[in-house]
Amino acid sequence: MTPMIRVLVVDDEPHILRALAITLRARDYDVVLAGDGAGALATAAETPPDLVVLDLGLPDLDGIEVIRGLRGWTDAPIIVLSGRTGAHDKVEALDAGADDYVTKPFGMDELLARLRAAHRRSGSTDDTPRVRLGDLIVDLEAKTVGRASNGEKIRLTPTEWSLLELLLRNPGKLMTQRDLLTRIWGPGYPRENDYLRVYLARLRRKLEPVPGRPRYLITEPGMGYRFQP
Repeated sequence: MTPMIRVLVVDDEPHILRALAITLRARDYDVVLAGDGAGALATAAETPPDLVVLDLGLPDLDGIEVIRGLRGWTDAPIIVLSGRTGAHDKVEALDAGADDYVTKPFGMDELLARLRAAHRRSGSTDDTPRVRLGDLIVDLEAKTVGRASNGEKIRLTPTEWSLLELLLRNPGKLMTQRDLLTRIWGPGYPRENDYLRVYLARLRRKLEPVPGRPRYLITEPGMGYRFQP
């Protein structure tokens, strides 16, 4: 039998928790609930989730703090579910480690589709050869990045992996913003260029020798990005 996917839902609105719990359990998800940030972190530590749905406006901790707390030890995809609609809020959440951002009010079918997409990204594997980036060796099949000099491991989130895979598998090829967005986040994201900017910056901080002067992950202004071997 296929193991159940565990989803941690964090929201301080009881009716949203109840609706999501009923809907997700009806689709055979294993659902755990938390009504505040401290409870979310404690629950995640006790029963590690495969996916997280997180509200930002929690009564004790800001959701951004919860994202950072989770990212300290887990790569489980985090989908923010928030009434904050500003671009700054989206960028801040993505930069903290979220994988997606859904604004309230939301459609249940859309949220379910994004959950499925996030889980696919987190579990995808391919027979991709190892790629050398200076002192780093990237093995996309094993989903590892390590320093050749000392064996230090560099951890990437599922969405970071998905973006890196697309670029590394197309060496030298310009990957347009639209193509990257729709292939990683889905057809509903053709203009969310902030997502790409945030994730490329994160990848550069982790992988580039000098993040401010990228050697491998190159921006083509107004067009897209390419991996330069």
